[in-house]
Amino acid sequence: MSRTSKRKLGTWRIDRELVEMLTGHAAYGRRRKFRKNAVLYEQGEISSCFYFVLKGLVQISIFRVDGAEVVLELMGPNTICGEGAAFDGLPRFSSAVAVEDTETIEFDSTRLGAAFRDHPEFASSLLRITSLKQRVLAIRLKHLTSREPQERIMELLTRLEEMFAIEHPKGRLLVTQLTHEQIAAMTGTSRVTVTRTLQRLREQGRIAILEGHILLLGKRPAR
Repeated sequence: MSRTSKRKLGTWRIDRELVEMLTGHAAYGRRRKFRKNAVLYEQGEISSCFYFVLKGLVQISIFRVDGAEVVLELMGPNTICGEGAAFDGLPRFSSAVAVEDTETIEFDSTRLGAAFRDHPEFASSLLRITSLKQRVLAIRLKHLTSREPQERIMELLTRLEEMFAIEHPKGRLLVTQLTHEQIAAMTGTSRVTVTRTLQRLREQGRIAILEGHILLLGKRPAR
């Protein structure tokens, strides 16, 4: 694998058709740039804005009552965040922070009435994205109730495989790259537990590590 492929891709992606639909209506939004560590929106606030990420990386997190942070996703280029709460008028259930310098298109839902009327496919694309994200979140919550860290971590790796894996002679290689801390935050475990679990998976012959990337062994794409 070339070093250029080690760029941060995040943990989410949407298909090209939806990306083209959103960027094709960029004129209804405005360009906004966020420096590293800048907040796009905060949990609990009420806002009608949502964001399409053009460049950079955005971390979406939930802060529990005890103050612990649970990372939901890392949104890289060509992803969207904040759209749910932008339309329901209720407090946001998550926060979004730029992990690195990030460029977005900011849409204001209160100003999209004419766009949706003239371009119903634009509204439909947002509904499709929101529905898919809700489905994935439900699956994640189901696995988070498991007491077995290995099951939680494998659920995350399997989902990333579907979005970011490339064919490799020995299996499927995840081209996105997460730290042990990020995996822990996304699976409700600790960094030490992630390290031990990944080592156990290596010993079981289920994964290997290649230049910091996880290789899911023995998997082949459907033909």
